[in-house]
Amino acid sequence: MESALSSKGQVTIPKEARQRLNIGPGDRVKFFFDAQGKLVILPKLPVSALYRIVGPYAGKPVTLEEMEEGIAEGATARYRRFLESNDDDGA
Repeated sequence: MESALSSKGQVTIPKEARQRLNIGPGDRVKFFFDAQGKLVILPKLPVSALYRIVGPYAGKPVTLEEMEEGIAEGATARYRRFLESNDDDGA
């Protein structure tokens, strides 16, 4: 597939690509480069689409304080692993 760049810097996304991305007029897309430098185009999904992808949350409700505590614990554990991996380098 290919498309021409207009004088305004715009391109038309080919019909096959629009169908595969399930996008239409007014939908938003995201552009980014992957690790190999290739341009990637993804549809920008609303938060409601996440529910369809992962389903309902089955765990018990938690407070903001519990969330913050969990984040802090995870960050601390990750930092400790980072320090341990650097100690193995002989530094």
